Amino acid sequence: MYTSYIGNKFLKIYRKKKKLPNEFTARQFFDEVLFPLFFDNEQHLMHVGNSPFFQKPTKKAVEEHGSKAKAQLYNLHTKIGEGIPSGSIFVGYGAENVVATSSGQITSMPFNFEEEEMYASWIGQALAIGVSGGLAMQIDEEKILWTLYQGWKYYRTYLSQTPNLKDKQIETWNGHWLSHVFGEYYHKDNPLAEFNPKPENVLGRLAIPTIDWVKVIFALSRKYPKQTLTAYTYTLSQTNTTLGFVNIRLPKVRNLIILKEQLYQLSNERKNHQNFEQMYSTFYNLKNACKLGSIGMKALEPSKLRAFMPSGTAKYAQGKSYKFSNPNIKTKKDENPEDFEIRQQKARDKYNNEIINFYIFKTWIIAMLNNKKELNALAEQVAQVLIDFEEKGVSTGREKTKKTQSRLSDDVQSAKTLKEFIEKLTELMSKYKEAAATFKAVKDAVIELPSDLFPLFITLIRFEYQFKKSN
Repeated sequence: MYTSYIGNKFLKIYRKKKKLPNEFTARQFFDEVLFPLFFDNEQHLMHVGNSPFFQKPTKKAVEEHGSKAKAQLYNLHTKIGEGIPSGSIFVGYGAENVVATSSGQITSMPFNFEEEEMYASWIGQALAIGVSGGLAMQIDEEKILWTLYQGWKYYRTYLSQTPNLKDKQIETWNGHWLSHVFGEYYHKDNPLAEFNPKPENVLGRLAIPTIDWVKVIFALSRKYPKQTLTAYTYTLSQTNTTLGFVNIRLPKVRNLIILKEQLYQLSNERKNHQNFEQMYSTFYNLKNACKLGSIGMKALEPSKLRAFMPSGTAKYAQGKSYKFSNPNIKTKKDENPEDFEIRQQKARDKYNNEIINFYIFKTWIIAMLNNKKELNALAEQVAQVLIDFEEKGVSTGREKTKKTQSRLSDDVQSAKTLKEFIEKLTELMSKYKEAAATFKAVKDAVIELPSDLFPLFITLIRFEYQFKKSN
């Protein structure tokens, strides 16, 4: 089980940092570190289905061992000592018999599992990084494992200080903690400063929501900007699921953040800089991202982007126009100042969110276009030409000309193929010779684009067009 591998790997790190002898075992770590912190309390930090910590011990056992938790610990030691592996004592292993769920992991081949492997599996699972979709990742990297371990004590503190908070969420906590510690605003001298996993009300009780997987990837890219890390991805439930190993190409991910800073200089605007990553969500969930073969720029495609791509250019493309609302509203008749201020702030917040999403969409597209900022400049020029062309029709005062200009502008922005795009540009150039140089530059640039990237360039034009129209 990979949980055992990670547990043993961490144990070596722990021995080295604590200057302990090699004889310090996984069982000792469990008894001296994991049990007191995780289970010697009414609120547990981790859940392992059907384990002794999930089951209520007898009254006699509690009296004999001095507490419920210690009776459960004794039962765990006893079951592990019997040497019959199951997911309830060997975390990540299959069911105990062929009639239970996850029995597909059982084999008739004889295997003798060391007790140490079973204890190590608990350590490994305590170091799992939980993300949205009910999935967990484990990454074989010393700094990551040690950082997660250091966060355990803060989870215990946070749990004890937050009334009505659901327990047994160590994997979820790990995801938020790693993202925080590897984030831009982590304070070493005050680790919990600006850390807020924002518990949500679930069935009358607070629970920490799982973090979006892309937030963890962004954090990793900040810590390892030049490395490709390998993550083991899986879920443990009534039926265990293994997605296997996937490479996370962090230089590609880091490039997106760097490009954003170069394009918009958001590094000097703290709120927007944070919101870019906080609001970023992806078209692919982690399971589908793994199906791409590796996690790189393609896997980071923003959610809802396809709604604004020309219809027919990609699955789910809808050809919608990205609209910007007006942040400056007018006061209503007899409206009191406080109500107006509330409405005004909501309008500004809505507009700011629209701007951040615009940044997200545009930055990812340019990153996919190999960071060619000249393509961004060309898209801006084409968008301005289309607006000028439409206004030319309006200035004539002739309804027919106005409709023709508008239709042709829409046709350029809705082109599904390179051939159709060039045909519409040619038609446009015949009616608007003043922009001939721009048309030629665009034609020369798009001809060199791979066919799968062409729709992204058109979408970039569509975004720039709407942005300029709104301003």
